[in-house]
Amino acid sequence: MEPMPVAPSTEPRVARLIDANLDRAREGLRVIEDWCRFGLDREDLVVPLKDWRQQLGLLHADLYRQARSTATDTAAGLSHPAQQTRTDSSQVVKANASRVQEALRVIEEFARTTDAPLAATAATVRYALYDLEVRILEACAYNHRRQQLEKAKLCLITDPGLDGNSSAMLKRVEAALNAGITLVQYRRKQGDDRLRLQEARQLAELCRRHRALFIVNDRIDLALLVNADGVHLGQDDLPHAEARELLGSDKLIGRSTHRLEHLMKAQDDGADYVGVGPVFATRTKAGRTPAGLDWVRNAHAAATVPWFAIGGIDTSTIAEVRAAGASRVAVVSAIMAADDPVEASQQLLHQLA
Repeated sequence: MEPMPVAPSTEPRVARLIDANLDRAREGLRVIEDWCRFGLDREDLVVPLKDWRQQLGLLHADLYRQARSTATDTAAGLSHPAQQTRTDSSQVVKANASRVQEALRVIEEFARTTDAPLAATAATVRYALYDLEVRILEACAYNHRRQQLEKAKLCLITDPGLDGNSSAMLKRVEAALNAGITLVQYRRKQGDDRLRLQEARQLAELCRRHRALFIVNDRIDLALLVNADGVHLGQDDLPHAEARELLGSDKLIGRSTHRLEHLMKAQDDGADYVGVGPVFATRTKAGRTPAGLDWVRNAHAAATVPWFAIGGIDTSTIAEVRAAGASRVAVVSAIMAADDPVEASQQLLHQLA
């Protein structure tokens, strides 16, 4: 003989407490669900949130609703100054996830002996939300980086110069950041890994202070060690899927492309952006034949992700690159070898505006 189901508690104060926390949990889930739906466009995140909200709704018995009394609730309408400091989506998600988790914990404690199905569901949802929250926050970080990338028009690629002077390089990058550069890619072909790690850490901190994206060229290990915003890979580097597996879902991955099939493959693989070049001859790619402006025109017609024209571009050539269809460019010597990196950066930004 099956045991008789236990009726929900009729003790008014407990019923009222459970009702209030069911409301909190369902409201918090709805806030997170709507952001995942409209802000992140991630159905895979929406589905479990919607399911949990529906499960709790089915267990929100009339007995609990009838115990509700906002008129006599001494804490109704209370707010906290912390609510006014939530300035981005990640903070909203964290606050509402905590709200849901705390409410579900209260329900578990007070419904355990009187409404076992509700207590069990509250526990299941609470533990599942701990894991889903991590995925949602990763998606928020990735979404924020993608938005920054969309806005970036000029990418500065570092060059330590012929003497390999780290201090001089850092000063030039800082000057460019002060001038308005919002995307920096760290590249050093010569030198040992201890030096690369040191420079990458310093550049990552500089970019964080200026709220600029920081990308590491080729080296996924360095990108992870300094918590860079992403990595830029060449045609001979790791395939996209393996790079994504190492980097995680919240980082950006760019790919250098030298002809149309490269670009199409990068887009199909899921690259967040591509470099298109080299447009003109450049000393940083001395052994490569420039692809010319026709490659820029082809990229303009085919690209569906942000792309940066690169190779020998400076204030004297940027106009024709723009005329060929480029709205973003990446430069090295135009800033790193300029007499005044601030003026050079500002002039390039003005020409791209």
